[in-house]
Amino acid sequence: MKVAFCFPGQGSVEPGMGRDIAEAVAEARAVYARGSGAAKLDLERLCFHGDAAELLDTAVQQPALVATSLAVLAAIRARGIEPDYVIGHSVGEFAALAASGSMTDEEAIGLVRERGIAMAEAAARHPGSMAAILGLEDEVVETLCRKILGVWPANYNCPGQIVVSGENDAVDECCERAQEAGARRAVKLKVSGAFHSPLVARAADRLRPAIERVRFQEPTAPFMSTVTARMESAQRIGPLLVDQLTAPVRFTQAASELMREGVRTFVEVGPGNVLSGLVKRIDRSVKAVSVNSLAALDELHEVLAAES
Repeated sequence: MKVAFCFPGQGSVEPGMGRDIAEAVAEARAVYARGSGAAKLDLERLCFHGDAAELLDTAVQQPALVATSLAVLAAIRARGIEPDYVIGHSVGEFAALAASGSMTDEEAIGLVRERGIAMAEAAARHPGSMAAILGLEDEVVETLCRKILGVWPANYNCPGQIVVSGENDAVDECCERAQEAGARRAVKLKVSGAFHSPLVARAADRLRPAIERVRFQEPTAPFMSTVTARMESAQRIGPLLVDQLTAPVRFTQAASELMREGVRTFVEVGPGNVLSGLVKRIDRSVKAVSVNSLAALDELHEVLAAES
């Protein structure tokens, strides 16, 4: 029974994240200490005591999220549990790559600090928004995006849930047309820009030099890219992390491919339980468990033993 560790994106950030695990597991606390140096931020304070408003800043949110995911990973590994595959949603790919051994925790956290700053600057220069379209086939939403100038598919989250991204008026028009086409809901997201769209291309240009300085290693646990929905090697990782900023997140397709590889258990590593919910909507027959607290960490061995 193969196990994939999956690492969440920005929508999973919450105040106090990681605190109970870090207080109980020294290996987890050490990740925050090392990550604070890499990001030049006090990640313990931000994650354990920062409020929702402070964590809304994407330049802060991204390193805080990835540090928390990697701290939870360290606690899981302290229990002797390792993945067969890794996958990440958007910024979660950096945590997934650190989990695979392709780069260090410090490199991942330092890069996402740069990524967050670059994305915030790009969003300020080219304002935009994102919206989740619920209850329509992907093809219907793709057709709407082709017909409306300035909006693009951004996240393929699960069947019947696709996020669009683009210029404010174009996203609003897409939401209206989606509801006319029979969408159950069209919900604007609380984000600061049109991420995973051409509007943030300047962020990719800024981030590229920082990524090119990292010497990526071959993943020890196969890395499933949510840009290509394929397992990718070390030589492809850098370019994909640049492309990822403007390309859609193909989580539906990537998770489905892991299921075809024999993965029957997905362990969500980090705050929240968004990815666990998406996985179950992709295939209700698989097991999905979120490790987002000390209690969940303590139960993980039993969950995996029941699946073996």
